Amino acid sequence: METSSETARDISLLEQIEHDPDVTQASLAAQLGVAVGTVNWHLKRLIAKGYVKVKRAQRRKLRYIITPEGIAFRARLTVNYIESSLRLYRRTRQRVRDLLGEIKQAGYERVIIRGEGDIADICRLTCLEQNIRVVEDGARTDSLPILEVRDMRVHLILDKKSTTLEGELTAP
Repeated sequence: METSSETARDISLLEQIEHDPDVTQASLAAQLGVAVGTVNWHLKRLIAKGYVKVKRAQRRKLRYIITPEGIAFRARLTVNYIESSLRLYRRTRQRVRDLLGEIKQAGYERVIIRGEGDIADICRLTCLEQNIRVVEDGARTDSLPILEVRDMRVHLILDKKSTTLEGELTAP
C-alpha cells in the first residue's frame, strides 16, 4: 500500500512529466525536494507499471512520456487523495466540535489554540462556527482551555492538572 507521501510524489511526477516531457531527473528531484535516486526509483516503478514511457531524445538525453494509463492512474490518485483529505477534514472538524462541547460544558467561551498548520486552521474555523473565541496564547490566559495541535492530533487541556484528551486523526 502506498503512503500519502508516495501518492503525492507520484501525482507530482506525473504532472511534471505531462507538462514537460524533457524534464530531467535532477530538476524533478529539485522540485520535489528529494534525492535524484528517489526520483529514479519512482520513475522506474512508474515505467514498470506502464504509466510512463522513456524515449531517447539525444545521445544522453531522455524524454519521459505519460501514457494514457498513466493519465488515468494520475486521475485516480488525485481523486483518492482528495477523498482522503476530505475524510481527515471531516473527522478533525467533528473531533474539534466534540472537544468544544466539553469546553462549553465546563463553562468556557474562549480557548487558546497552540500549533500551526492545516489542523490548527480547522480548529480556528470550528471555534468560529461554534461561537468560541480564540485567544492568543500569552497574557492572562492561564485558566483557559487549550486546544493543542501536535502532528495530526488535537489535544484538549482543560487545566494544567487535567489529563490530555487525544483524537485519532491520521493524515490521508
